Amino acid sequence: MEKHLIETFGTIGLIVTIFAESSLIFFLPGDTLLFTAGLLASQGKLNILAVLLGSFAAAVIGNQVAYAVGNRLGPSLFKPNSRLFKAEYVERANDYFDKFGSRTIVLARFIPAVRTFAPILAGIGTMRYRTFVTYNVIGALVWAIGVTLLGYTLGKTVHGIDNYLLPVILVIAALSAIPVVLEFRRSRRATSRPEDAAGD
Repeated sequence: MEKHLIETFGTIGLIVTIFAESSLIFFLPGDTLLFTAGLLASQGKLNILAVLLGSFAAAVIGNQVAYAVGNRLGPSLFKPNSRLFKAEYVERANDYFDKFGSRTIVLARFIPAVRTFAPILAGIGTMRYRTFVTYNVIGALVWAIGVTLLGYTLGKTVHGIDNYLLPVILVIAALSAIPVVLEFRRSRRATSRPEDAAGD
């Protein structure tokens, strides 16, 4: 499906999708689209430089828009009767930012839907704008550039990789979860140490 979408709408369609998912539209297949775009670029069907620069810019700008929306419209978005923007999401997000700090913005890039909510909630919360911009750029580099280059490299080095696109995409989804799992375990260990010390 992703391959058909990119072949139909090209680099512009990819850039629009990455921007939309990074800003305000949920549940778009950003990871798989980036990988597929890299794969198609390795076959000469897309310009790799245009894909890399366009995807990176769309990811950064999209998150900046989401931050601005959260910063200016936060209280009006999260109402008690809202089905999507529930007020308790703010509290949960603030707890998550307290645990993982600004790295949340980078880690969220690899979690569908969360990468849309995280910058909005950062804007609502207390994260400084300069700090957000820094981690936004880092996250976009790791995600947009990294996933695209992965597809491009595999396309260049593994013959017939496009015949196994679905299994490869599933592996990418699993690998994307690794940084989040490792960070969660690290945080759990850090919070349990004071309790262990107190028990001693």
